[in-house]
Amino acid sequence: MGSEGPKPVVIHVTGFKKFQGVAENPTETIVSNLRDFVQKRGLPNGVTLGSCIILETAGDGALPMLYQVMESGISRNDASSNEQVVWLHLGVNGGAHKFAIERQAVNEASFRCPDELGWQPQQLPIVLVDGGTSLARQTSCSVEAMVKFLKMKGYDVTASDDAGRFVCNYVYYHSLRFAEQKGHKSLFVHVPLFSKIDEETQMQFAVSLLEAIAATC
Repeated sequence: MGSEGPKPVVIHVTGFKKFQGVAENPTETIVSNLRDFVQKRGLPNGVTLGSCIILETAGDGALPMLYQVMESGISRNDASSNEQVVWLHLGVNGGAHKFAIERQAVNEASFRCPDELGWQPQQLPIVLVDGGTSLARQTSCSVEAMVKFLKMKGYDVTASDDAGRFVCNYVYYHSLRFAEQKGHKSLFVHVPLFSKIDEETQMQFAVSLLEAIAATC
């Protein structure tokens, strides 16, 4: 009696729309096509792809939608409290040539350009009650184990301690905080442009990433 084998995992995935300097965000394409891609390729037993949502590339003005999306994971989880809920956020790093799994987010918003709703904070705490801008929140996912898993699959991937100070870090910080409060897990992964790593490879990577999360989180 009792639970044997790994805990069932449901993974909710988000990507972003375009933003200044990136007219076509690869994460919008990846997340929009992920469900169909997964249906063709399949996932290991016990792994479920939850919601696939495209977020506005914005900070404060887009928070209500972000929290609405994350709250939906709770209502779904009520049906099966044995599930591990994981939030996977994908963002693009236009200068990158490899995938980067982000270990942490920092409580600082310093946007290098206005977000898509015109907001451009500088050295502002993301969550004021958390304290100063030097505070960092770490993912509870095993980043090193995931990097090893994905490298064995042949992907050029690294661990990172710097998710920037733009919208990616902003969303990740809120997600990590929310996940900690709700008993979920959160992870952010930066991908390159399709001109650096082609769309088919990135779609394959996204599914392998789901497998890596399920195997290591």
